[in-house]
Amino acid sequence: MSDSTVIDSVVPLSEAEVRRIRDDFPILATAVNGHPLAYLDSGATSQRPRAVLDAERAFATTLNAAVHRGAHTLAAEATEVFEDARRSLARFVGADEDEIVWTSNATEAINLVAYSLSNASLGRGGAAAARLRLGEGDEIVTTEMEHHANLIPWQELAARTGATLRVVPLDDEGALRLDEALRLIGDRTRIVAVTHVSNVLGVVNPVEQIVARAREVGALVLLDACQSAPHLPLDVRALDVDFAVLSGHKMLGPSGIGALYGRRDLLEIMPPFLTGGSMITTVTTTTAEYMPPPQRFEAGTQRVSQAVALAAAVDYLTEIGMPRIAAHEAALGSRLLDGLRAIDGVRVLGGGIALPRVGLASFDVAGIHSHDVGQFLDDRGIAVRVGHHCAQPLHRRLGVTSSTRASTYLYTIEAEVDAVLDGVAAAIDFFGARA
Repeated sequence: MSDSTVIDSVVPLSEAEVRRIRDDFPILATAVNGHPLAYLDSGATSQRPRAVLDAERAFATTLNAAVHRGAHTLAAEATEVFEDARRSLARFVGADEDEIVWTSNATEAINLVAYSLSNASLGRGGAAAARLRLGEGDEIVTTEMEHHANLIPWQELAARTGATLRVVPLDDEGALRLDEALRLIGDRTRIVAVTHVSNVLGVVNPVEQIVARAREVGALVLLDACQSAPHLPLDVRALDVDFAVLSGHKMLGPSGIGALYGRRDLLEIMPPFLTGGSMITTVTTTTAEYMPPPQRFEAGTQRVSQAVALAAAVDYLTEIGMPRIAAHEAALGSRLLDGLRAIDGVRVLGGGIALPRVGLASFDVAGIHSHDVGQFLDDRGIAVRVGHHCAQPLHRRLGVTSSTRASTYLYTIEAEVDAVLDGVAAAIDFFGARA
């Protein structure tokens, strides 16, 4: 059964339930420019419930100690809750605990994989890592819709190894050209890096078909799950990806914490990216032996309080239920999309793509720069995102330099979506942009 089928079969969160959820988020009671805050920028950074704020504060005030290093009671207890956090996140994404590597964010996680492959290509990791090596004639495949964090590391890996970077194009609406993806993923492809959900279009990409093609040719797959893990049920095993990355600050957690999921058999042969303390067993002045994963990839002092807080965020999301959250956002997304389409002069990027989507929409208003739209909405207390959203190639393909993005989450109510729609219409009148 697909995720979309599961979502269609559940009851979305009721208005009363969302109101109760909102009470858990202190910042949502804030006034901005004399108006109640309407926060429609969760695609960039989500807000945090009290349970998450309290978890990090409790660790700092009762358990703060270096993990994996001390023999005293406090260090042992800190290590236990740190590893409990790893187990919580592993359950959330359908992985085993030793397949979760803590990172500062998803960008670091992608770079970890890219640099590990680069180090393997230099001969690091020995014979076991030989299958990870890239060189001239090998190919890396990504797409034209990627966030820069899932594009530039692969550009750099290609430059370091001599491999060729192939980019799957988009159609005129912005949808991934699946036919081209299946053609470009061939016998020379070593790794495919693709976003699960576009941070600009909000569409859920056909990952299953891309993974199936990669399996046919023996290529690895890295999934950017930054915009899916907070909003959809995520099972990395069911998707059959080799790697997946996410960021805590987009899923009710704190900033400074992210994670890499990696298949155990791959993590075991991957040479490390960052090196130093905590990730070693034996060190001489000329050599070092490394810990098994995931500690092999966790050099230095770890983000312990942040990991604990992210685990609290995962527990919060799990208690509400990811299918119900996804159904709630799907309803909000339809309301947002339909409302924007009905406004003369507004073009929704990817608005005609016939794929499932999360509650996110980016749009261009004819005759008004996105920054002006965003400032006009901000004057009304409405927080949205403006710019190219770290996806310049996608915007360039669609013929715009920037867009305005409104993104919902579990705490968003219909009235806030309507406020965005009313604000966009008012901005058009204010700037005299109507035909």
